[in-house]
Amino acid sequence: MKIDLTDTTSSKINAGIIQARRASGTPAVGMVLTLVIVTDEGNAYDALKAAGDASREHPSRILAVIKRPGRSPRDRATSRLDAEIRVGSDAGTGETVMLRLHGELANHAESVVLPLLLPDAPVVVWWPEDAPENPAEHPLGKLAQRRITDAAAAEDPVAALRVRADTYSPGDTDLAWTRITPWRSMLAAALDQKHSAVTAAIVEGEPYNPSTELLGMWLADRLEVPVERRVSDGPGLTAVRLSTADGEICLDRADGALAELAMPGQPDRHVALKRRDTSELIAEELRRLDPDDIYRETVRVGVKRLTGHEHPAGDGAEVAAGQAPEVAADAAPPTRKATARKTAASGDSRTGKSK
Repeated sequence: MKIDLTDTTSSKINAGIIQARRASGTPAVGMVLTLVIVTDEGNAYDALKAAGDASREHPSRILAVIKRPGRSPRDRATSRLDAEIRVGSDAGTGETVMLRLHGELANHAESVVLPLLLPDAPVVVWWPEDAPENPAEHPLGKLAQRRITDAAAAEDPVAALRVRADTYSPGDTDLAWTRITPWRSMLAAALDQKHSAVTAAIVEGEPYNPSTELLGMWLADRLEVPVERRVSDGPGLTAVRLSTADGEICLDRADGALAELAMPGQPDRHVALKRRDTSELIAEELRRLDPDDIYRETVRVGVKRLTGHEHPAGDGAEVAAGQAPEVAADAAPPTRKATARKTAASGDSRTGKSK
């Protein structure tokens, strides 16, 4: 069911939601969170489709904030709120409200959103594009327990990672980090099967791919070994190679769907490692709303390497935005024991704790 409201208020929108819910035969509220999407007209369709698909796993009230400040001085001086309410089959398993904020009201979105939040339920804010420099200090970000950005949508993804590191607050996360969860899980599982120390790593991916940079940072931080960043034709992240005393562990995904895992002393095997849709990424982020400490450590420590600073422990790892320098052949071997390295990398893919 759809209800269109023109030049309305938050209280009328709340009344419209109740009316639509009763008309569709679902008067009870069975939603677990409020997802606020801050977007524009050009990206609203894709963002709402992804959120609607994710709501099948996480029933939620979706509030799409679409700012339309206007071009002329007259339009910018006139404030108006239009809303479109979707309930039932038109909104997945929850409720969707599209909020179009005109004129000066576009600068005060939090005053419109606050009365529409589900009571006693977590709030998640997602910026598909044009994320603020400091999401936690954004008026809408202050309402949320979880704030989702996407460095891949930025004009300069690597610079966006630096900004995320400089302004990180508990509850921040980025879809560039979510995209590498299967890679981290697969590499951790591979290292669980080998007891040799990892001495170096190579990460390959297309240029300006923030997920490739983050995976290199994670490996450098967890294993404390030199990491080389190589550029490939893609799509996205294509390969990770870990050097050990027994030989090379290689996880290679050339086509973006099926990867090949090669390990010393074992036959090569194919593993499913497809590039996931945005809806799957959002669904993963909504499963856990607590702070992601491993993301924090990775982006904060790794950003120093992106800007050319040395690792605090002095391991000399290098992760660059483009083609990184070759790892020196005479680099001093890391001193941490192999067991400690393997444990650090083979922990839980989200928290880094041992299983």
